[in-house]
Amino acid sequence: MPAGDPPLTLRDLHAIDVARLRGVGDKRRAALAALGIDSVADLLSHYPRRYIDRRRQESIDALAIGDEATVFGEIRAISARRTRNRRSLVTATLGDGTGRLRLTFFNQPWRERQLPVGTRVVVFGRVETYRGQRQMTNPVVDLVGDRTGRIVAVYPQSDKAGVHSWDIAALVEEALARCRPRGLADPVPEAVRRRLDLVDRQWAIERIHRPATMGEVGDARRRLVFDELLRVQLELVRRKRRLEREVEGIEHRIDGPLLAAFLERLPFELTGAQRRAVDEILADLAAPHPMHRLLQGDVGAGKTLVAIAALLAAVDGGHQGALMAPTEVLAEQHHLGVRELLDGLEVADPGTLMGTRPLQVALLTNAVPTAERRRVLGEMATGRVDLVIGTHALIQEAVEFRDLGAVVIDEQHRFGVEQRAALRDKGDAAPDVLVMTATPIPRSAAMTVYGDLDQSVLDELPPGRTPIETRRVSRAEESTVWDDVRAAVAAGRQAYVVCPLIGDGKAESGDDPDGDDLASAVATHERLATGELAELRLGLLHGRLGPADKEATMEMFRLGHLDVLVATTVVEVGVDVPNATVMVILDADRFGIAQLHQLRGRVGRGRHASRCWLVADPTTPDGDRRLDALVASTDGFELAEIDLELRGEGTIMGERQKGRSDLKLASLRRDRDTVVTARRVAVEIIDDDPELERHPDLADELTVALGDEDAEFLLKG
Repeated sequence: MPAGDPPLTLRDLHAIDVARLRGVGDKRRAALAALGIDSVADLLSHYPRRYIDRRRQESIDALAIGDEATVFGEIRAISARRTRNRRSLVTATLGDGTGRLRLTFFNQPWRERQLPVGTRVVVFGRVETYRGQRQMTNPVVDLVGDRTGRIVAVYPQSDKAGVHSWDIAALVEEALARCRPRGLADPVPEAVRRRLDLVDRQWAIERIHRPATMGEVGDARRRLVFDELLRVQLELVRRKRRLEREVEGIEHRIDGPLLAAFLERLPFELTGAQRRAVDEILADLAAPHPMHRLLQGDVGAGKTLVAIAALLAAVDGGHQGALMAPTEVLAEQHHLGVRELLDGLEVADPGTLMGTRPLQVALLTNAVPTAERRRVLGEMATGRVDLVIGTHALIQEAVEFRDLGAVVIDEQHRFGVEQRAALRDKGDAAPDVLVMTATPIPRSAAMTVYGDLDQSVLDELPPGRTPIETRRVSRAEESTVWDDVRAAVAAGRQAYVVCPLIGDGKAESGDDPDGDDLASAVATHERLATGELAELRLGLLHGRLGPADKEATMEMFRLGHLDVLVATTVVEVGVDVPNATVMVILDADRFGIAQLHQLRGRVGRGRHASRCWLVADPTTPDGDRRLDALVASTDGFELAEIDLELRGEGTIMGERQKGRSDLKLASLRRDRDTVVTARRVAVEIIDDDPELERHPDLADELTVALGDEDAEFLLKG
């Protein structure tokens, strides 16, 4: 890489195959690919996962029993044998000049080949004692080679692929040396770097891999985290501004009689948060560009009322509204609730004698009988249907609107990008879109995952909602739970019993049920109906039931003809039966925090005291922490932060897109403040230079980092 050429950009580094480095033949190239390293850019962003400060490393002679410690040393002896029960046992001796530590590996026979005498390693584990000698059992091992630096970088490695920390360190060192003559381009404006006191990129890349002090690691990381988050925010803000600038929307009438009549006849006051959200949405509807807003709120915060206000504003101006829900049960529930709330409202119709007609609210799902479906489709096409509520049936090819003006997508994370885009494309002009989620999202994640949407948050509950008491019990204590269910029913109340899906976090839909889950719900229903709850009236609800059976079961439960509903997570969102006061969740540790919080929110919807029972014997510390968090808090936003802490951002980042899930160094938990800073800088840059024409290096970096396919994916979202 000759000096005199311009500095190397991210695109240049991606174009240099890692095979151009010394010692990388076909076999090593394939091994690196298994770690996601194909180019020099991949190599330089394969950041150390920790560092050993050799000036402060713990010496073997200072280790105390019970300590969790990191020790740097050399393998002095190693042996392997089989135990009496045929398990493999590898024993090594680690020395560091101050003493010796025994390392014991069960069922890891390959350690004998990995750790020949003389190998320099870093081990991390708990110090125990065995026959008077200190030892670690199955410690984490990193091969670091004969690194003489004061700070030793330890890289993510692959024992399976045969690529170890010291291999990566050697390749990184060579790559950095070969980049130095040209240097690395820094696309972030110098004024921004100065204002935020950020080091330049060349220094940051060098020091994240070869720091002289731990302070340098901090400065380097701060800069590289900012780069990752700025790229994300620039793309989001650029797309948001482009939408506002280029896409023709509908300027809705927001002071119409329909919306005013609806708000006036409500038997209760809107909360302050609801009023604020309605005002934000109405301001969007009045603007000439389409609304693209996320409405998030805790369980029971009143999102549906806010959504109805948005849809009625569209109808006031002579347009139609659509609400798309992820399941037939939820669509039917919405249809019943909305129709009841809007009963008696009228819309202008010059074709009638009185000049008005009743507001028409229709249901469209695959469960609707053929004749009714044909009627609804015809009236949607002529404009006789004002609001339609449905499932993905709304986006089928045969569905036509006369004039679709506003779209609400409920529990939007359950729909694919293509499905959301298909509904939006049903309008002549781009309809206004409101997406709702009852799963609170931490602010840093919302700004990153949904950063191209305006956001409204319902952060207060309507008065009159009773607090829900949450208790956890083991399987052995289950009889207590059934005593409580029987007592609640004797008092005239009802209960849910929810069975888990197989696999944490998966959601059942009516269209794609999980077979194993179905068996567990059926088995639980049968057990309770002939055992603990034999004297009660039990119903069964799951995704494999036919649409008519599902609706009949829900209707019986709503009307109080069933005491207990045994169900899968098909009842997770939207189901509203105020008389239900007990929620029992079996094997609760199999669910994520958000899902548990949603399920709990099915009770406590009336004036009676409610309880949620978490029945589980957790097998992991995280499962334990999830249940403890639910017992300790009913605040969905607080739980969302705990969830982010436990799960990391991978799942959240994966909810909406691919391109933004490549945060290699940035953490939405640790780097909350940097998310806000990156957003502010992105807005400044894009508002001054909408298409980054004066920042060509930055524009090119976005293309390289996201790729055309991901950019297109995001655009549809």
